[in-house]
Amino acid sequence: MQQVLSKTFGGLSRPYYFRHFVFGLIFPVFIFWMLSHAKPSSGQHAFPFTLVIIAILNTVLYPYARFVYEGVIGFLMGSNVLFVNAFIALWWKLVTMALCWSLAIFIAPIGLGYLYFHHSRAR
Repeated sequence: MQQVLSKTFGGLSRPYYFRHFVFGLIFPVFIFWMLSHAKPSSGQHAFPFTLVIIAILNTVLYPYARFVYEGVIGFLMGSNVLFVNAFIALWWKLVTMALCWSLAIFIAPIGLGYLYFHHSRAR
């Protein structure tokens, strides 16, 4: 079991994982900030338990989802470079980050599977 965890969850470099983890924190912080400033509804908690669990899972899995996204885009784009307005590029980056974060539960298993097979073959 230790070997499987090290090949999958330990498959990304620490700087890569940390960088994307920090970027992934943008979304739960924003969501919880919005909820904390919302008017409370009658009988509802400000932070539903399921939302907290999903936010934690998505944030932990976000670097693996981003790894899959960057791999697919790298395959599709190759070495081509696009020159676009910086505002458009940053907006698109934020949109793709939000999509990767919100779908991390579904996308990350692909990256974890790839990392497992990649590190199994390397040994």
